[in-house]
Amino acid sequence: MSRPPAARDAVLDAFERLIIRDGERAATLEATAREAGVSKGGLLYHFASRDALIGGLAERLRLLVDDDVERIATAPEGAISYFVRSSIALETPLDRAFVATVRLAQGGNRDAARAIDEVRDRWLEEIGRHTGDPTLALAIALIGDGLYYHSALRNDDEPSAGDPVDPAAMDSLVALLERLASEKP
Repeated sequence: MSRPPAARDAVLDAFERLIIRDGERAATLEATAREAGVSKGGLLYHFASRDALIGGLAERLRLLVDDDVERIATAPEGAISYFVRSSIALETPLDRAFVATVRLAQGGNRDAARAIDEVRDRWLEEIGRHTGDPTLALAIALIGDGLYYHSALRNDDEPSAGDPVDPAAMDSLVALLERLASEKP
């Protein structure tokens, strides 16, 4: 009888939490099993090694990005608005997988670094499809990076006027980017 996929997800969830909370070196197989509430044998059933666990995290990230790219493509408010506004969404499954993978990449894991590069390329390609301008797509992606970074570092305080996460400032930013995208060179 095979184990339910929920156990595999619980192990990946635990691995993410450990990396984010305690750092990539603390996310050993033993610590991950303990955090997931499974035996080490239970963890090894799903992930035969730490490399396999990292691969599972990278695959999770890719699947979450597939969903995000689909939302960019079909967003009723438009691709630019969706992408820019979702850049400040923290504590989502995509955010957790992204942060954990970035931390692995920062620790020197080449597979994690490749996964981050693939994610960025996917977003850039989809934004480019909607803007028709690769330079504008790059600018929008970099603005998204900046918004994400800003949101990750700020306190839970209410945004002040002019703060990029302030709704009025966000509306103005999106309007500017959409206007730029509508102008044909």
